[in-house]
Amino acid sequence: MSAGLVNSYLNKKVCIITVDGRTLVGTLISVDMSTNVFLQRAVERVIRSPDDDEPSAEIELGTHMIRGDTVCLVGLVDEPLDASIDWTKVKGATIGTTKH
Repeated sequence: MSAGLVNSYLNKKVCIITVDGRTLVGTLISVDMSTNVFLQRAVERVIRSPDDDEPSAEIELGTHMIRGDTVCLVGLVDEPLDASIDWTKVKGATIGTTKH
């Protein structure tokens, strides 16, 4: 990520996918690209597979630090669209690790 892009994401809701396939959503409050990314009001979304009877879940994490070397993707969240989705009903395939 470039410094300009990072600054444009500060204090906005972002979605982060990590190299181990975790999905985290929260407000980006600080970034040090060589070390850590900090989210406020962070939530981990655990999306269950279609054949799993258990509903998907959102686990509240509060203020959360993510090691910079584990971040695979960062994107801005469309907040009205995000708020309209019942994440407990979303099903999908597991995102595999990108680490080999």
